[in-house]
This record gives sequence, C-alpha cells and structure tokens, in this order.
Amino acid sequence: MTTEIISTDAGDARITWHTARAARLVLAVSHGAGGGIEARDLQALARALPGHGVSVALVEQPWRVAGKKVAPAPKTLDTGWRGLWPALTAPGLPVISGGRSAGARVACRTATELGAHAVLALSFPLHPPGRPEKSRAQELLGAGVPTLVVQGGNDPFGRPGEFPDGSYDLTEVPFGDHGFAVPKRAGITQEQALEIVTDAVVRWASSLA
Repeated sequence: MTTEIISTDAGDARITWHTARAARLVLAVSHGAGGGIEARDLQALARALPGHGVSVALVEQPWRVAGKKVAPAPKTLDTGWRGLWPALTAPGLPVISGGRSAGARVACRTATELGAHAVLALSFPLHPPGRPEKSRAQELLGAGVPTLVVQGGNDPFGRPGEFPDGSYDLTEVPFGDHGFAVPKRAGITQEQALEIVTDAVVRWASSLA
C-alpha cells in the first residue's frame, strides 16, 4: 500500500494504492459526501480486487484531505477528479472510474470526457431520501461506458426497483442500506453482504474487454 498527494485545481487530493502484482486494470474509487475511504465497501474492494489482477486506487477528494466536514458543489468534485486523472492513468492501464454515492455521480458525469474504461457506481444516489421526483437518473444513463451499479435493497437514496431501464448492470445487496449495512435480523451477515459487493465487481471487471 502506497499513498501519494496530487495537486488539483480544487486543492490537494490523496490516492492510496493497493496494487495488484500482475495488474490489467485500475479501479479508482472515491468516497461519498458524508464519509471517507474507510467506508466498508471501499475497504473490502481494496482487499479483494488486487488478487484478481485489479489495482485499487482509493481516492480522497481535496475537501476530505483538507479536513472539511461538508462536501463542496458537484462541479468542484468534478474538478478534483479531473485533476487526479493523470495520476490514475499513469500505470498505463485502463481505468474503471468509480465511487460511492456522490463519488459515483462524479464518475458518471466525467467518464466519457476522461476516457474511462467503465464506471462502478456504489450506492448511486438516484434521488434524495423521500424525494423520488428529484431524480439523478440522467447522470447514470449518460455515463456512456459499461457501468455496474451495486445498490442496497433498502437504500433510501434509491432502491433497486426504482432504477430506470438502461444499458447498465445492477447488483442488489439484500437488506443493505446506503452504506451496505444490514440489520441483525437480515437473512445475510454483514460479511456476506460485502462478499456480494466484491464478487459482483470481480465478475464484472473480468468481463470487461
């Protein structure tokens, strides 16, 4: 595991690399608006994917590196992501652009522009809780590259059944909330829920040409 600080027009960002020995892809994933790279799904991917030929770059946006508690406007997040991109492509491998929640929106909005190989959208916030009329579906549908959505079955930002038809794949984590936490009464354990996430990403990544 190595870290590097990258200067962007939105401030200094940080990449924590979990490098595969014989990597064929890079998965770059950023956090949401309310947390960092310690999120359980991001950490699970960083542990699991290098063994399958995918290097994982956990990206901390400048506002997190600066110690701020509130995420900036979407265009500022996009600026930070653009500034990181040369470092993410430096290994010379195709890059899957990804993130959770707000980070997933950034990945979708910038994928075509940056030449992303694919998009991984973890807990895509289809709408604010209780506000289905405020849909962000066009960001997802406009990604323009192969896309995998991994969504909790009880995510208040959009349950799997609410997602529109489109040319993307969707994996449901049963009982999962926005952070893929599952209640004790659920039919699966927390470990099994995270295995659903990592197994789905491994399968999908292996199918990418």
